[in-house]
Amino acid sequence: MNILLAIQGAISQGVLWGVMALGVYITFRLLDIADLSVDGSFATGGAVCAVAILHGVDPLIAVLCAFISGLIAGGITGLLHTKCQIPAILAGILTQIGLYSINLRIMSRSNLPLLASPTMFKIFHTATHILSSWSVLIIGVIFVLVVSILLYWFFGTEMGSAIRATGNNEHMVRALGVNTNTTKLLGLMLSNGLVALSGALVTQSQGYADVKQGIGAIVIGLASIVIGEVIFRGKGNFFVALMSIVVGSIIYRIIVAIVLQLGLSTDDLKLFTAILVGIALTVPVVLDRRKQLAMYKKLTGKEMGDHA
Repeated sequence: MNILLAIQGAISQGVLWGVMALGVYITFRLLDIADLSVDGSFATGGAVCAVAILHGVDPLIAVLCAFISGLIAGGITGLLHTKCQIPAILAGILTQIGLYSINLRIMSRSNLPLLASPTMFKIFHTATHILSSWSVLIIGVIFVLVVSILLYWFFGTEMGSAIRATGNNEHMVRALGVNTNTTKLLGLMLSNGLVALSGALVTQSQGYADVKQGIGAIVIGLASIVIGEVIFRGKGNFFVALMSIVVGSIIYRIIVAIVLQLGLSTDDLKLFTAILVGIALTVPVVLDRRKQLAMYKKLTGKEMGDHA
């Protein structure tokens, strides 16, 4: 029974963290940039959301404020990378370090509880009288669908297509007259905006904001991406690809919930995540090599048969 409750909670959390994974997907897959500012912007979203709610702001508006704070954080990383010519990975680290102090300034402490404050999940639970876990799941699914539909639409526009093309072949995009610095900047802003939005949702669901709640977010995002890609293996259109990321996030959370129920110490959770991501990244490579080897054997066998 305990493991079933743990899985139910994992699905709800997987949906909320899935929004963060969608943000990581934009930089990691579409722009081909390893943006390490994610850990900081996730906590920033939670901090801004918590402070806004404590000051009487509507919980939904607080989420939008968190999204804007993420846009700004991503913009800083983008400017450091494009205008200051700082390598993307170092620009992300600098932003992440700076955001730690900024988050402390925003909250005025390392932890900010929301137990006595209204959140979207509490309001929905009070209005519908359904279980709190179901409130988290329903609202999370709504946000995921809205975000995914908007992303699918945006990346079908001229600017969105330019962002996707920048990650595939930056030199070709420049040759077509597109300013790749602009596409990188927009991509990083949108990515961190979604990450901060996810941080706000997680903060409202768990009832507090913590300055360290974003630690390891980039690894969790990568785990969600690679798990989803391994399962779907490029099937379907771009919308299916977005949904696969959310499915990967849910599966990751379920796996974590199960291994914790089986006795894994929470101290070893980061190590387990690192191993899981390593395996998930290796599986596609192994499968591709086996596919190429089978193709090679098939072709060489056919050639030998023709000569005979």
